[in-house]
Amino acid sequence: MANTTLTIPQSFKVSQEQFQELAQVNRDLRLERTASGELIVMPPTGSDTGNRNLDIEGQIWLWNRQTKLGKAFNSSTGFHLPNGANRSPDAAWIKLERWEILTPQEQEGFAPICPDLVVELKSPSDNIETLRAKMREYMENGAKLGWLIDRKNRKVEVYRPDQDVEILDHPTTLSGENVLPGFVLDLTEVW
Repeated sequence: MANTTLTIPQSFKVSQEQFQELAQVNRDLRLERTASGELIVMPPTGSDTGNRNLDIEGQIWLWNRQTKLGKAFNSSTGFHLPNGANRSPDAAWIKLERWEILTPQEQEGFAPICPDLVVELKSPSDNIETLRAKMREYMENGAKLGWLIDRKNRKVEVYRPDQDVEILDHPTTLSGENVLPGFVLDLTEVW
C-alpha cells in the first residue's frame, strides 16, 4: 500500500455513520473519533511498543480464556462510547454479562459499550496529557478500572470511578482488583 497523507481541516466534523463508513474502507488506518466529531488519525506504534502491548493483551487473553468471565480485546478494536466518541484502547476487557446484552450486530461493529478494563501503553510518540484525558473519558463513560502505563518513566496511573488517580512507581505487577478477579498483570516484560 502506498503512503497517503491525510490533511483534515480543524473544523471538519465526522458523524458516527460517516466514521463507521470511513473506518470500513480504511481498515489499515488507526482511527478514533472524539465525542464532538473530530477525527483522529494515529500512526502505528513502533515495533518495541507493539511487542510489549501484545504481551499485555496476551496476559489478559490467557486469564480470560481460563476464567471465561468476559471478552478480551486488542488494540485494533473500536468501541462507541456512551458520550458518542469512538475509542480504541491498547487492550480492553468486558464482563461477559454486559457483552451478551449486545445484539450480534452491535458486537460485530463498533460495540456501543465502554469496556470494564481499559489499558493504554504510552508509546514514544504519544502525548501523556492526551492519554490522561482519554483515560478520564473512559472512566466518565463507565470503565471500572484503567491502567495508563508509561514505560519511559516506569510509572502506572491507575484510574477508578470517582477516585483520585493512583500513581505507582515501577510496580512489578498490577492487580485486576474486583474487576478482573484473580488477574495479575506481570509488568517485568513490559518494562
